[in-house]
Amino acid sequence: MKILGIDNNSKTVKGLKQNISTAIIYLAPSNASGVTNTCPSASKQCREACLFTAGRGRMSPIQEARINKTKFLVNDEETFLRQLWKETAAHEKRCNKNDLFAAERLNGTSDLAWEDYRLDGQNIFEAHPNIQFYDYTKRMDRAVKFANGLYPKNYHLTFSRSENTSDSTVRDLLKRGVNVATVYWKELPEEDFGGFRVINGDENDARFRDPIGVVVGLKYKPTKADNPAAMDFIRKTKTVVKEVAQC
Repeated sequence: MKILGIDNNSKTVKGLKQNISTAIIYLAPSNASGVTNTCPSASKQCREACLFTAGRGRMSPIQEARINKTKFLVNDEETFLRQLWKETAAHEKRCNKNDLFAAERLNGTSDLAWEDYRLDGQNIFEAHPNIQFYDYTKRMDRAVKFANGLYPKNYHLTFSRSENTSDSTVRDLLKRGVNVATVYWKELPEEDFGGFRVINGDENDARFRDPIGVVVGLKYKPTKADNPAAMDFIRKTKTVVKEVAQC
């Protein structure tokens, strides 16, 4: 069973335009695997509108593969990690050969604390210091840890807002240099949460190259959720974001 998918996601593949090659892990989100909860801070609406049911993720063979991969991690963690380490090293080698920047997103549809998974005394960030790792997270403890500079320099986190996240919390994180991903209904505003700049996060997935202290605007992607327009985690605005250059 292969763990990493490389440049085969409709969003991460956009990084190739910036010479970025992205590897990503897709596990079964929340309790979907039946063996563990991979998203301990997922809100009710997050679970209802999860990307696990969007796009190719709606296809049952793909969901089954993600569930099996999650069971692999839970049932034989060391073997899983050794294979992940091996695939990560191969990804880096391939990128070096093709003059590409190597990036890796460990939580494609999960929210695990990968810093706690260790093999031979090292977590994956320490074992592969030349790869840029990044993730979205709804875990406040991890967002605060990132804000306090407690992660390796090659790991970047973007906090993912839910319907349970207050505007004051968003503003506090932004002031502390933690970018906040926010889902919008049909339009992206130029500013939000009291004057913070909104960038178009759908242009690419290279969150580690975003400016510091910005809202990462993402348009809602259709899932099987009932009445998504009524969901509080989706912000509705009236002004459309203008063309914004990202650094």
